[in-house]
Amino acid sequence: MIRMLMWLLLIYIGYRVVIALTTGKKPAAGNRDAASDAAATYQDPVCGMYVSEEDAVIGKLEGQRHYFCSMACLEKFREQLDHKP
Repeated sequence: MIRMLMWLLLIYIGYRVVIALTTGKKPAAGNRDAASDAAATYQDPVCGMYVSEEDAVIGKLEGQRHYFCSMACLEKFREQLDHKP
């Protein structure tokens, strides 16, 4: 009787191993690739802090966008431009 239970257990384990190897893992519906989740980040030219595009204060200079962590950094950037010869 114990031999038969051991054989059944071994067959079951073998079955589960074969199923696991052949089906592979399916990604969950809520999980996405980490690279696709990563938002673009930009470095604030005044303080050097990195900020995402969603959270950034955006200023334009000569058609080029600059990303700032706050309005204070944007104002400092504008003041620096005003004082340049």
